[in-house]
Amino acid sequence: MTKFDALIIGSGHNGLITACYLAKQGYRVGVLERRDTVGGAVCTETMFRSEQNPHGFRMDVGSSVHIMIHQTGIIEELELTDYGLEYIEMDPIMSYPVPDGKGVIHFHKDLERTIDSIAKVAPEDVQNYRDFIEFWERINRGVLKAFMVPPNGKNIITELVKGQIRDGSMFKKGEQITGLQKILGSYGSVVENAFESPHMHAALTWFAAQSGPLPDQSATGDFAGWQSMLHQSGAKHPRGGSGMLTQAMKNLIEAHGGKIFTDQPVSEIRIEDGIAKGAITTSGESYDADLVVSNAHVQTTMLKLVGRKHLDDSLFKKVENIQVGNGFGMVIRCAVEELPEYSACPGDPHIHNGMQLLAPSVGYMKRAIGDYMKGLPPEDPAVLAMTFSKIDPDVAPDGNHTLFAWAQWHPYELAGGKNWDDIREREADKIYDVVTRYAPNMKGKLIDRYIQSPLDIERKHGLLRGNVMHVEMNFDQMFMFRPTPELSQYETPIKNLYLSSASCHPGGGVFGAAGYNAANVILKKHKRKKLFGARR
Repeated sequence: MTKFDALIIGSGHNGLITACYLAKQGYRVGVLERRDTVGGAVCTETMFRSEQNPHGFRMDVGSSVHIMIHQTGIIEELELTDYGLEYIEMDPIMSYPVPDGKGVIHFHKDLERTIDSIAKVAPEDVQNYRDFIEFWERINRGVLKAFMVPPNGKNIITELVKGQIRDGSMFKKGEQITGLQKILGSYGSVVENAFESPHMHAALTWFAAQSGPLPDQSATGDFAGWQSMLHQSGAKHPRGGSGMLTQAMKNLIEAHGGKIFTDQPVSEIRIEDGIAKGAITTSGESYDADLVVSNAHVQTTMLKLVGRKHLDDSLFKKVENIQVGNGFGMVIRCAVEELPEYSACPGDPHIHNGMQLLAPSVGYMKRAIGDYMKGLPPEDPAVLAMTFSKIDPDVAPDGNHTLFAWAQWHPYELAGGKNWDDIREREADKIYDVVTRYAPNMKGKLIDRYIQSPLDIERKHGLLRGNVMHVEMNFDQMFMFRPTPELSQYETPIKNLYLSSASCHPGGGVFGAAGYNAANVILKKHKRKKLFGARR
């Protein structure tokens, strides 16, 4: 039997961030991972080795673009560059090639370069974009601070008030009512009301949709408004693939005496007299610990690893009723012979440096959502393309390229009794066809592909019903409501059992705030030094 000060169940980036902070404070940390490699949904695998490509291709099998974590200070505080992590700037962060005609809008980290690009395609929205960024930047400086503390009402109000004092009023004089209306409105309406050009509508609505809720969902305005923060942090790609972030965390943990065990799926959190004492794996191995941190999905943690016998009926029912949703999207990870040559901007030197937004119009997206609401995959999917081999040759070392194409509004539960295993190839073809419509040169250029349908995502990552955000990012499941009010402080009714995952505040994406906040709660509870240095 192995004994640790802290045992982390799961090795997703939030769990590893908690483990890193605990290890740096002298905890003997153990990490149990059910798969054969660490990282959870921040993981990169080598695929498609062949005679022509003997080194294969470095394929991300979860998230790829790192934005939010660069707004927190976590990377710098943990000094992860000392453990093998190197980031490559994505500039522009994203681009919108005009669907029928010539032109492209590049969204750079630098606001003025972005404005110059907008002026070439949508001159009517130059001032609108400047006003949009100014308004939401004032809002989001305070919101970011609130993300970096446990989400009780006192903490959130305190951080927002401190922001008002430090950064000035959230709203200009006379705009309080319209400002609140934007915050409480849907991101679809926020974008529609802020801009005139249909190209700006499509680009910003599609990017905002990456957070999960549908465009008409109330109180999601800031999913569009977070665009302002991109001009603060930019977006980055780890050299060698997204998983290099979690590999660096693994290196830090081991350098501080921690142990990481792969191929160790947990079957049960061991609980005695209401106190978490460790974990038991499916093979029967037992690991003892003074405290346990679950990085698994909240429903997996509470309903399966803890179980009904350790929970009162009310909480068990609340966890059971958490809105997980009906899928999110699917992705194809392609090895290709060359990069897309977009008809809208042939020879453009910047477009492959960042994400490519392939959603022709808001109406196009609404039709995809209509299919989704009927339980059908979209006939014409909206696509977000990523071509990291342009800025990082390490992911395709033999001279070819990678193309990731993420599409959205793919229901996990299909109408008519259909099964994803029967239609995944067909739906993957649809996604690739969108790329070829924008870039006809890609016809016949596919070397191989790795498909991740909603069902595949659930199987690989334990993300229930294929929701990459763990649970829905609706307002009633955010802040102190995430995942439930009783569990929102990263603690559980089981003494010494903590939560650290995207199921918790502030939610999904490569952010790390949940892992940081959980570590702070643990260190405060167990009278160790509180964390300092992250952007608070």
